[in-house]
Amino acid sequence: MTSSEIAGAHRRARGRARLAVGVVSAGRVGAALGSAWEHAGHHVVAASAISEQSRRRAAQRLPNAEIVPPDEVAARADLLLLAVPDDELVGLVRGLAATGAVRPGQIVVHTAGARGVAVLAPLAERGALPLALHPAMTFTGREEDTARLAACCFGITAADDAGWAVAQALVLEVGGEPVRIAEADRPLYHAALAHGANHLVTLVRDAVELLGGITGDATPPERLLAPLLSAALDNALRHGDRALTGPVARGDAEAVATHLAVLTAADPAVGAAYRALSRRTAQRAREGGLISDTAARAVLEELA
Repeated sequence: MTSSEIAGAHRRARGRARLAVGVVSAGRVGAALGSAWEHAGHHVVAASAISEQSRRRAAQRLPNAEIVPPDEVAARADLLLLAVPDDELVGLVRGLAATGAVRPGQIVVHTAGARGVAVLAPLAERGALPLALHPAMTFTGREEDTARLAACCFGITAADDAGWAVAQALVLEVGGEPVRIAEADRPLYHAALAHGANHLVTLVRDAVELLGGITGDATPPERLLAPLLSAALDNALRHGDRALTGPVARGDAEAVATHLAVLTAADPAVGAAYRALSRRTAQRAREGGLISDTAARAVLEELA
């Protein structure tokens, strides 16, 4: 990509011209980000959508976009968004490179969390500006997804400072916060986010189901858990390991043994998860100086 092409891409991304945006495909992420850029003043001209659900989502969230195949989406776009699952990205990039749909000066963005810009090399060789731009957010496929982008960070990887400037502008104009992630760090970056967010959902749903037969219809389990879990998350983010509470963090081995027994009786899979997480909690509590080595060993023995 020549310096003049980079400068042109930079000017367009800074909002000095309205970008024609193409979205491949209109899934949860693609629809949300495409809609956010449209609200920022750009124009989503085309999108690809295979499933009926994706077509409905495109009609609702990207109403001005014509539904066409991916190569036609690319041909119409100044800013091409590749919002496909990680395992589909390599094949999509190769296919777009083979069709010649991508042109010099075009901005090509993918949203795969674990990949950097190396995966876009076939398109960069054709003169496109490659960017990895991953919103650190969970998506439901509903309208609130677009609004949440304004409050989240975006993990950005670019080939150089010029690319970073373009990516930064694209994020800032939807209200997000750009965070620079090195190419080599992308897999760990994504794993950390998935470990925190995905497993949090699993923990919460397990707790809801365990309480479902106890609280009755008068008080839904979600109502019982919401203040507790909200406070725990807030404390963990603000205070680190000092936010740890409960029998493991107190070194109460007898209570831990009781918890393990009743959870295993209720659901062996939940019992196994409690065992694994309690071990990790005991390690963190010991390393953080919250409990003594003796107390930690007593808890770990009950979990063995």
